[in-house]
Parts: sequence; structure tokens; C-alpha cells
Amino acid sequence: MTKELGIEIEKLNVWFGEGDTHVNAVIDASFSVKKGGSFGLVGESGSGKSTVLRAITGLAPDWSGKITVLDEVLGETRTRNFYSKVQMVFQDPYASLHPRQTIDHVLSEALHLHGFSEPDNRIMKVLNDVGLSQGFRFRYPHQLSGGQRQRVAIARALVIEPEILLLDEPTSALDVSVQAEILNLLTDLQAERALTYLMVSHDLAVVGHMCSEIAVMNQGEIVELLDVEDMRALKAIHPYTQQLLDASVQRRRVD
Repeated sequence: MTKELGIEIEKLNVWFGEGDTHVNAVIDASFSVKKGGSFGLVGESGSGKSTVLRAITGLAPDWSGKITVLDEVLGETRTRNFYSKVQMVFQDPYASLHPRQTIDHVLSEALHLHGFSEPDNRIMKVLNDVGLSQGFRFRYPHQLSGGQRQRVAIARALVIEPEILLLDEPTSALDVSVQAEILNLLTDLQAERALTYLMVSHDLAVVGHMCSEIAVMNQGEIVELLDVEDMRALKAIHPYTQQLLDASVQRRRVD
């Protein structure tokens, strides 16, 4: 793995169950993400794209192949050092935040787990970075809008200063009017912090906004790799990719 790569996936297979219940969720997937780059995994529900993220974070126990993150080849378990470098932002911000913990508690806990000092300064800075005033610090998740909760989820991921964010449908649970705000925030944060993004989405418009390179997944397999300029020009080789592009164009016309 060259030092220019943040993530490299080689012949990744992920499966669930045994015997009659055995399911191949990811089949022979290979791709790489440049340091400081944005890479998108696109496909319909059940295509295996989120399972790739789970394999990287150690949440999918049954896998084979090779996963390299920041020059470290990953084994069966993930260390605290791994999680200090790699953090995940989930699809549903309300489900990923403890309903009985204030935002201050959520952020303080993340800092404590990773041995950071001066929590006050770090919490104030990260809230400002995600566009939330200090008045949000002692609120509870139910007191926030969906967009505000997702900003908190992003703040929780960023407060320990990771190098890589795994973004699992980070805007799909939000209203359309709020989605663009969160995507623009993520774009700004990446530029400010030199972050590497691996984003999962079923929405080609979202990936086109965020990512420079894209892998299209169908039934667990990567069927095509293309850059964002080819995607925007509707230049696809595989019929499934073309089908997704056509559907995205039709949806934009309706909207």
C-alpha cells in the first residue's frame, strides 16, 4: 500500500450465517481511497455497500481478503488506536445518540475514552466547527432537529481528531432542504481537516456532490468503478450503472 492511500480493500468477501442460512453479502470487492480523497459506494438497498463499512470497523465478524487502513493491515479485532484514526457517522442520528445524555456528555465521553485532556476547549471548538452554538452543549437529542442531531453526530466523530470518516448514508434520514446543508458542512470540514471520506449512499446525486471516485455495487459485487466526471456525463459501461444513472436523471426531472 502506498502512502498516498488511506484505505485499500483487496478481494473482500463478507458472509453471514452457515449452511442453509449462508448469505454472501460482499463478493471479491477491491478498491482504494486516496488520503484526503472522497470515495463513494453506490447501490440499492441490500447491495452490500454498508457491509463493507462494517467489515472495516470490525462489526462484520466473518470476512476474508485484505483491509489496509493508513498502512496498517487489519486483523480480526480493532484497537483503540484504530478508532482514534477512523470514525463512523451513521444514517440515523437520533438512533446513534443516547436519548438520556446531553450533547456535552456524548462529546466528553468520546474524549475520555481516547485519553484527551482539556475537554471544554475541544467541545467548544468542535461545536463551532459543525455550526452549533454553545447553547446546544447541554441539550438532549430530543430537543434538536434532525439536521442538528446529525451535526452532533459529526462532532462526536470529529472531536477525537480522526483522519478518516466512514459515512453511512449520512443524509438519507434528513429532509431534502437539510441534506444540502450537511453535505456542504462535510465538504468544508474535509478541506479544513484534510479528512479522508468513504461514503455509502443509494443516491447518485449525493455521491456526485461529495465524491471524486465511485464504486457501483450490485448484489454484493462491485460492477463498475468510475470517476465523478464520467458519472455526471452519464458515461457508464455496466448496464446496472446505466440503470441507476437513468433513474437518477428521471428523479431529478420529477423533482
